[in-house]
Amino acid sequence: MRDAKLHAGMPIQPVYGPEDVADVDHARDIGLPGEYPFTRGIHRHMYRERLWTMRQYIGFGTPAETNARFKYLMAHGQDALNVAFDLVDTLADMEEAFAGIPLERVSVSLTINSMAAPITAMYYAVAEKQGVPADRVVTTPQNDILKEFVARGTWVYPVGPSLRLVGDLIEFSARRYPRSNPVSVCGYHIREAGCTTAQEMAYGLAIAAAYIEMMLARGMDVDDFAPRISFNFTCWGKIFEEVAKFRAGRRLYARMLRERFGARNPKSCMFRTLIGGGGSSFVAQEPENNIVRGAYIALAAALSGAQTMALPTYDEAYTIPSAKAQLIALRTMQICAEESGAADTADPLGGSYYVEALTAAMEQKITEELAEVERLGGIVQAIESGAIHAEVARQAYLFEQQLGSGEIPKVGVNCHVGAEGAAAPDVDVDVYAFDANVADAQCQKLARVRRDRDGAAVGAALRRLADEARGTGNLMLPITEAVKAYATLGEIARAMRDVFGEYKEPVKF
Repeated sequence: MRDAKLHAGMPIQPVYGPEDVADVDHARDIGLPGEYPFTRGIHRHMYRERLWTMRQYIGFGTPAETNARFKYLMAHGQDALNVAFDLVDTLADMEEAFAGIPLERVSVSLTINSMAAPITAMYYAVAEKQGVPADRVVTTPQNDILKEFVARGTWVYPVGPSLRLVGDLIEFSARRYPRSNPVSVCGYHIREAGCTTAQEMAYGLAIAAAYIEMMLARGMDVDDFAPRISFNFTCWGKIFEEVAKFRAGRRLYARMLRERFGARNPKSCMFRTLIGGGGSSFVAQEPENNIVRGAYIALAAALSGAQTMALPTYDEAYTIPSAKAQLIALRTMQICAEESGAADTADPLGGSYYVEALTAAMEQKITEELAEVERLGGIVQAIESGAIHAEVARQAYLFEQQLGSGEIPKVGVNCHVGAEGAAAPDVDVDVYAFDANVADAQCQKLARVRRDRDGAAVGAALRRLADEARGTGNLMLPITEAVKAYATLGEIARAMRDVFGEYKEPVKF
């Protein structure tokens, strides 16, 4: 009989029964959907009342091209947007990207971190220009700088000033844009960088706790901002491991908010998450197989209780997504929602001996990882010292070893390999071609914006931003002033960098 174990390192038994859940207290640990500790999901009837939001990641070429892709996917049933910012330099670009998009009806995620404050200010400004009331604006800037230091690398400023900007956006949005989700805590990217399943959830919870502590230190009440904290986690690999991870994570988060931070509003305890398929799970070999992998990811995300779902595309290992590949990913989520039955009842796996035992074991493993973070001095100290980076790199190395040895099977790569071997054969994938004319056109547009704007107003706004950066006040108002004057993202970043300095990554092995 072959062995089986989880990515988190825990062995899987051949059979589970009542004895494996003897220590699980139903009322305390499981409960009902929509009730504390939300193990079974954050809504009473889950998808019977509202399906998960489908939110493919979009953003390439010019703002006009991005706008066209928005409209293409929305015409095919996508009900929300998730935006990258490759060529957004000023408010003019943001206006073009969202031209004809009704922001009072569309929820928009902004995948931006070190520059989350000015990009979100641009988005708020576009909504204002469209005449959308502040209480109708629904947006989720990622704004999770701590995970950038660990995994993704799009930092600018040192840890302290970077955290200040995270807090400024949370505070500003909580008070002015009540439906905004001003931070999306991302275990996703740390998992993509190599950590284990349990570490992904543990690091995400630790980062959320750090942001909550920061806002409490500013004098805010936890219930004034915690209901709008959101999460972004990945989902790939073993379906039941992912389900257990999210059930355990919801339970741990709810208890942390109530018992550690004294939250009184049940919404403060709700772990609301986008579950996105991990692009690293898709491979170049036999890329059509990635469509099947995507379908299992969608099923796992649905069974895990996602509020929002996004899938990588089958061409992920080759290129940024083609329109065809994105439509297939969207249709995959729609088939899961409409045809699979996964949305018919809340937490359909609840009560399974295997799932409940696995959830309890995952909770214990996550708790152990959280304890290790505390031993390192807390998540901020562990990031500043480079300890978390080193652990994630170690796990990534171990994973690649297991993949290379075949201990972790990958169809078409290290098992069930076709006659051509593991090397990727010629395949029919539409690879996105870089067009130098696009860059030239963007530079010309930027030159026009600079020529036509009020240079004195831009200079005054940037000086005010630099002056206030030297103090301790919230920087969102001076950032917004600079944005509305059509200062460039680079100019805004430079005004703060001249005050804050730049981050230097610690290197550990």
